[in-house]
Amino acid sequence: MNDRDRGEKGDILLEMKDVVIDGFSDERWHEIIKGVDLSLKRGEVLGLIGESGAGKSTLGLAAMGFARPGCRLTSGSILFDGMELRTMPEVDKQKIWGTRIAYVAQSAAAAFNPAHKLIDQTIEASLRKGMFSVKDAQADAIELYRAMQLPDPEKIGFRYPHQVSGGQLQRAMTAMAMASRPDLIIFDEPTTALDVTTQVEVLAAMRDAVERFNTAAIYITHDLAVVAQMADRIKVLRYGVEMEEAETNKMLTAPENPYTKSLWSVRSIYKEPETSDDHILEIQGVDAAYGKGMNVLHNVNISVPRGRTVAIVGESGSGKSTTARVITGLLPPVAGQVLFNGEALPPKLEGRSKDQLRRIQMIYQMADTAMNPRHTVREIIGRPLEFYLGLKGADLNKRIIELLEMIELDESFADRLPGELSGGQKQRICIARALAANPELIICDEVTSALDQIVQEGILKLLLRLQNELGVSYIFITHDIATVQAISDEIVVMLQGEVVEQGLKNKIMEPPYPEYTKLLLSSVPEMDPNWLTNLLKARAET
Repeated sequence: MNDRDRGEKGDILLEMKDVVIDGFSDERWHEIIKGVDLSLKRGEVLGLIGESGAGKSTLGLAAMGFARPGCRLTSGSILFDGMELRTMPEVDKQKIWGTRIAYVAQSAAAAFNPAHKLIDQTIEASLRKGMFSVKDAQADAIELYRAMQLPDPEKIGFRYPHQVSGGQLQRAMTAMAMASRPDLIIFDEPTTALDVTTQVEVLAAMRDAVERFNTAAIYITHDLAVVAQMADRIKVLRYGVEMEEAETNKMLTAPENPYTKSLWSVRSIYKEPETSDDHILEIQGVDAAYGKGMNVLHNVNISVPRGRTVAIVGESGSGKSTTARVITGLLPPVAGQVLFNGEALPPKLEGRSKDQLRRIQMIYQMADTAMNPRHTVREIIGRPLEFYLGLKGADLNKRIIELLEMIELDESFADRLPGELSGGQKQRICIARALAANPELIICDEVTSALDQIVQEGILKLLLRLQNELGVSYIFITHDIATVQAISDEIVVMLQGEVVEQGLKNKIMEPPYPEYTKLLLSSVPEMDPNWLTNLLKARAET
């Protein structure tokens, strides 16, 4: 795959100086990026990290000369290969976007048109750039699929986006970004939604592509261990201000800024595992299927001790969320049953009593879509209080305030809309809504996956405190092994719709492991820049 001359590795490609970006809210403009500098050499990867709202994605998009709706590039200089992007006419920037500068988003599904085959979308930019004929562009796309370690590279491009897995689609999106041989790629949280085993494959493919094509990259993430595998240098942002920048090794071993040090030490939570013979929930011999197709759950048996936390882990498609749907009655099982407090639950949601519904609540992954954006916090929390407990008037208002205090928010939040809340605050409101029903069991479905590590820590501490105070039981569905280690008593490992093993956390996390559990645990990134290299080497040797 020969390419045009793109300069020497180590040459400055991007130089951003004193960049100020404003965002519009409350009927006025506010500074959200406050005079940040950034430089990037050809063939270099810069990691941008920080908690939600730090300005990571805003700065990353600014490197393209782009400001999202409601933002503006106010002042400063953005020099890309000697061209000033901040003041460049939009029509000229559009010639660069997708060709010389590519963007890989968090959601691969949103980046592809569902009506077109993968290969047609992959070659679009290189055809627009005039690099290849259609035939040669397709051949090049197949080579890129092979470089991305996609299965059946000669044929996978002729599938539609919905016909491949999330991890495969993420790699296809990286192939699409590389097709025009861009000088610069912006990776914006590209592995956040992936399970750890898939994440390893995607990270390896992206790193290989960057090295192979001498591409510069900005890698945006809140996952410190992931950025350690990708970045040569790391820049830490907070509230639109640079806190610190250093080479990756130095940043990981000897951060200087107090805020950076706090990021490095957030995973301090550890719950000593406890068990009980008193099981609040028992899943017995459950098979489940969508429609009349093949079963997706096969003889699933899971027990949840009262007042404890059971984490269900496994890669995408293992059956974690399907199990939750069976428990809640959204998906009636084909065989088997679910016992709650020793009694069999009606398999269908509509067959369950109001009290049965009240006792099992669910907190969803995406707090944004789990709440009506037109309802105030008061209405969101108040609805289950009225529906399940019949509270009205002063009693209703009193309980809403109590629940807000329980999740460490004050009364002033009651009349806010979801759009006025941060990601962590939204998730706290979803927790309060679940608690409003006075449940005995709460199913937490990837509740921390979209949050930065500082906010994650706050949510996990809150859930543990509520469990201690209220005696509530949790089922924690997650692909984040660090979360599992922090919060669980017992772990259930699932693979292809079956339970591989269940037991106390300390037993599951210690060798000897079943082969799949070993694969899962070995795929958890570590705060070591050599971790991915060493892992891939070890796997190649076995």
